[in-house]
Amino acid sequence: MREDVRAWRPAVPGITEVFHARFVDHAYPSHTHEAWTLLIVDDGAVRYDLDRHEHGALPASVTLLPPHVAHDGRSARPGGFRKRVVYLDDAVLRAPDGPALAGRAVDRPAFDDPLLRRRVDQLHRVLDAPGEELAAQTRLALIAERLAAHLGEVPAVSGRDPTLAHRLRDLLDARTPRGLGLDEAARVLHAHPTHLVRAFGAEFGLPPHRYLTGRRVDLARRLVLGGMPAADVATAAGFHDQAHLTRHFRRVTGTTPGRFARR
Repeated sequence: MREDVRAWRPAVPGITEVFHARFVDHAYPSHTHEAWTLLIVDDGAVRYDLDRHEHGALPASVTLLPPHVAHDGRSARPGGFRKRVVYLDDAVLRAPDGPALAGRAVDRPAFDDPLLRRRVDQLHRVLDAPGEELAAQTRLALIAERLAAHLGEVPAVSGRDPTLAHRLRDLLDARTPRGLGLDEAARVLHAHPTHLVRAFGAEFGLPPHRYLTGRRVDLARRLVLGGMPAADVATAAGFHDQAHLTRHFRRVTGTTPGRFARR
């Protein structure tokens, strides 16, 4: 197989496109994007010119290319490369000095940061799974914070805030089946999304999306034991579909909804 390409637009604010590809012979001509390009390489290596300076993208690093800056790309090895990309709009990397932020990315587009690399990988995994929008937004907020720190921006203060954490928990409890996005929660609670994630984790020991999933599984357990068919339980408890319900139900309870009810 010479190439394998997949692209989609997830229902996650701030992400304009997700692009997964494996190329052997393809070489990108010089071009630009309107969005920030957040790239990880899973196999092989990519050599590219950014603003007329040569760089490389390796599996251990994370690459961030700024919008409106010309770049190209080609495999650095005979066997080709496999990459995953998310394109981010300006709201994700918001800064008072946007041009200066882009300039710093031109000067240093690659980050050897294992935690950032792991978080970008985790983001791609939840973007590839239906019904995980809040998980994706949570991971994106932490990624944006770390990218801003690499680019010299001072991150927002995000220490303990028990009052805010409990307000977010109450909001999640009230919206368990329907759910809510991190941006919406931030607007309702008048707080920065990353501060919400940090405060919630510091208070309760887990991120908001995992708490919401647990509440949905609890609701699904009650509905299953009440005799509701699993397909109906998925919708009633806020899961994307029955497969989405079964995956999380098994992770929490160790069994499927059908076996749980029989036992």
